[in-house]
Amino acid sequence: MTAQLATILDAVQDEPRLLIEATLRPVQGDRFQPTGFPDLGAALYRRPDGTEMLLIESAQSMANRMELTCWNQAEDRIVEPLAGLPHVVVSLDNGQQTSSIQEAHRLNSPYIVNSDRVKSAITSEVGDAESGVLDIRKLAHSVFKLDPCSVLHGVFLEKIAGRLRLQRLLSSFIEAENAQAATSGGVKLDRVNPSGDTAQGFGNVPFSRTEFTAEEITAYFNLDLATMRGYGLGEAANRLLVALALYKIASLLRGGLRLRTACDLEAEAVEVTRPKNLVIGDLSALRDETAKALPELIRACEFGPNPVTRLEATVAPKKAKGKGKDASGSATQPEKSEGDAGEDGQ
Repeated sequence: MTAQLATILDAVQDEPRLLIEATLRPVQGDRFQPTGFPDLGAALYRRPDGTEMLLIESAQSMANRMELTCWNQAEDRIVEPLAGLPHVVVSLDNGQQTSSIQEAHRLNSPYIVNSDRVKSAITSEVGDAESGVLDIRKLAHSVFKLDPCSVLHGVFLEKIAGRLRLQRLLSSFIEAENAQAATSGGVKLDRVNPSGDTAQGFGNVPFSRTEFTAEEITAYFNLDLATMRGYGLGEAANRLLVALALYKIASLLRGGLRLRTACDLEAEAVEVTRPKNLVIGDLSALRDETAKALPELIRACEFGPNPVTRLEATVAPKKAKGKGKDASGSATQPEKSEGDAGEDGQ
């Protein structure tokens, strides 16, 4: 193990939190496009001192983005340094596949949690979770063996039992200080029929666009070490989870901050605010160091020769026109959007 990673692992061994802040800036120019929310738009707010603030990226979205640093998009598989890490891969009946790493709600994806194999793997350790005292340590152990990333980022298995919830150990968000709107506009030109029916997609259509500038942009990362140790997973598992968190953070800050078409950021500086006197050097070096160390840290957890759980699932039918009906005409439950995880630890 390299000196930098070993230093970090030793430094946080008895700490309740690992807190990291990264100062960001747009790759080009000053403007950026924040995340938008239905019926809300950009998430603007004021600090008690009157400072104009803007949430650029939510905790739910940052969890999904950190997960994607672990997936090789070109080859549709987990990245090589994590090849032995347990996760769930689902073959869909339309010839495609998905996984617990790619799904927004991780193990609680309907393509995963509805599997009898997954349900039995969890309930065999947790027991009857409908009543009595829930042993959260047993839940953490069973989830860790299926998908350690679901322990790291949290999961709410309400379809198995409404109490089966692991909160996020690793959480993150990006916000901007002294944010100001930068409003612009344009026109979608129809060179064939400028006065055509715009409702049908024809004609010239003027539009407005609101981006933002800010005095300072900061990404915050919080690794809850106290809760992690409370799960009783053991030293090998704890070291793996810390290294995995560092790998995700370094990978995201090094090259994963193209958040949207008009929001392309890069890290200028990284600071550890807790514990004090702990320094993270070059992000590329930290990412490379953790990538080299992770295979051995994964082997130390003894996941076995077949760490990947492989399932088959049917793609749900599309909803028929009309609120609350699926293609068969049956009533359906409201769906959560990828960024709407609420307070369920996802």
